[in-house]
Amino acid sequence: MLDQKTIEIIKSTVPVLEEHGEAITTRFYELMFGNHPELLNIFNHANQKQGRQQKALASAVYNAAKYIDNLEAIIPVVKQIGHKHRSLGITAEQYPIVGKHLLLAIKDVLGDAATDEIMNAWERAYGVIADAFISVEADMYNEAEQSHGGWKGFRKFIVDKKVKESDVITSFYLKPEDKQAISSFIPGQYISVKCSIDGEEYTHIRQYSLSDAPNKGHYRISVKRETGLGDIPDGKISNYLHDDVQKGDILNLSAPAGDFVLNTEVQNDVVLLSGGVGITPMVSMLNTIADTQPERKVTFIHAAINGNVHAMKDEVSAVTSKNEQISAYYSYNAPTVDDINNKAFDHEGFITLEWLQQIVHNTNADFYFCGPLPFMKTVYQLLKEIGVPQDNIHYEFFGPASDLEG
Repeated sequence: MLDQKTIEIIKSTVPVLEEHGEAITTRFYELMFGNHPELLNIFNHANQKQGRQQKALASAVYNAAKYIDNLEAIIPVVKQIGHKHRSLGITAEQYPIVGKHLLLAIKDVLGDAATDEIMNAWERAYGVIADAFISVEADMYNEAEQSHGGWKGFRKFIVDKKVKESDVITSFYLKPEDKQAISSFIPGQYISVKCSIDGEEYTHIRQYSLSDAPNKGHYRISVKRETGLGDIPDGKISNYLHDDVQKGDILNLSAPAGDFVLNTEVQNDVVLLSGGVGITPMVSMLNTIADTQPERKVTFIHAAINGNVHAMKDEVSAVTSKNEQISAYYSYNAPTVDDINNKAFDHEGFITLEWLQQIVHNTNADFYFCGPLPFMKTVYQLLKEIGVPQDNIHYEFFGPASDLEG
């Protein structure tokens, strides 16, 4: 527990963290990786280069300071980050390393403004915050290892099948090399894939949503080939999986994780919205509802550039054709001539308020959505405009969390 004086000092730094948070976290990563380059085996290098990880950490530090007198308020965020950490293999022993370099970064950026009193308060506060994360993650590690078919760390899986879903998305069907049971999962969850690439100094870990229903004896991930634009390089792991990984190859996987999950305890209507490769967790949810809750009404909405990059359309069509409770709608913002001639889509352009209101009639349904950040911001605002209650809105980011309000 923190004394009242420490709490007051930490809360007094909230405006400073709001202003300098990203500078502090950028410096933090520079210092930590400089002294502990082995941690580059864990962190996503692309998110580092794009600044996404720095922004996400700055937001987490800011909120920890803001709610230092009521850490229960940020437990949902702690659990969300905890899922990521457990999936990556973050250990309790690494928290002191993080704390040391975070304090050094605060001192570096704030200079004389970071008085001994402030630094001592932050050292005590970090200890309390770290304990909260370590406790939550310990429970997650135990649950992952002790569940039926569960395991600790990374486990070898064989690529049983590799299927091209569109011009840019390929699915990998993965079965355990040891032929033993594998953990079930909740639709919406993801696994981490750890890759060692020839010529690369560090291993790379990426997280991919599971794209099929659970309990099928295999996992399926559907990976988009990430092509770089401007200063953003090509996706190292996505291109490696597309170009180099073939049927029969081995991939190292963590047990399923994540708190963006379909609620199967209720029977209310569901609206699934996706953009691009954000379709992957939505197909998992769709297939699960079709298998286990066929009486549940589902509206499936997907946005793509055109039919060439629209993945798993035939699979979704097969599901909808067998269940009159399920309907699917597609929006293409740059349809091809074939798309137009074949009437392959329902709406041209980006998803609009008017079109959404035409196809969504129950704003008290549960809404799940995933996709590129601009898509997610648009969908979030549209759902608020049509009057969907906040508690009914559920979403997942690919990569570090961002702010949908901005």
